[in-house]
Amino acid sequence: MRKLTFENIANWFLKNFFQGLVIIGPIGLTIFVIWYVVTSIDNIIPSVAKEIPGLVFISTIVFTAILGYLGNKFVVGRFFFDAMDRLLEKTPGVKHIYTPTKDVMSSFVGDKKKFNDPVWVKTNENPEIWRIGFLTQKEMADVEKHNYVAVYLPHSYAISGWVIVTEEKNIKPVVGMTAASAMKFAVSGGVAGFHSDDNIFKAPE
Repeated sequence: MRKLTFENIANWFLKNFFQGLVIIGPIGLTIFVIWYVVTSIDNIIPSVAKEIPGLVFISTIVFTAILGYLGNKFVVGRFFFDAMDRLLEKTPGVKHIYTPTKDVMSSFVGDKKKFNDPVWVKTNENPEIWRIGFLTQKEMADVEKHNYVAVYLPHSYAISGWVIVTEEKNIKPVVGMTAASAMKFAVSGGVAGFHSDDNIFKAPE
C-alpha cells in the first residue's frame, strides 16, 4: 500500500483539480458567452427585459430569421434588401464599415460561405512544412497573379488569421475532414479535428 505523504496528496489533488478545470472550463465559458449575448440583447429595451427576461432576445432572433426568409424567398424582399445593400455600399464613410462587415459575415454563414474548402498549404520547402487553411480565391489573374490562389490560414486559439497568396502547386485538398472539422483542427492547435467526437482530454496517469 502506498504511503500517504503530503506530496502524494498534493499530486492527487492537483491532477484531479486540473481534470476538473478541463471539464468545467468549456461548460462555464459556453454558459457565460450565452448569458452575455442574451443579456446584452435584452438590455436594448431594459423595461421589457425587466418584466419578461429573454423576450427581447427571442424576439430579435425570430425577427432576424423572418428577415432572412423574406430576403431569400420573396422578390419584393430581395429587391428591398438589394437596394439597401447598394445604398450602404455607396454611402461615403458608411461603406467602409458596412462592406467589410458584410463580407466577413457572409464568409462564415449564408449561401456564399467562403470557408468551406479546406486545403493543405506548403509554407516551407526545406524542411517541408504544411499548414491547414481554406481556399478563398481559386484564381488571381485579375491582379496578374496567374496560377496563384488565395488561402486563409486561421490562428490557433483565436478568431483571427491571415491570408497568403501562393502557387496552385503548393496546395492539396484536405481528405478525411469536413470544413468544420478542419477549422476545429486549426483553431485547436491540432488537438482536435480528425475524430471530433472522441474525448481528447484524459487525466494524466
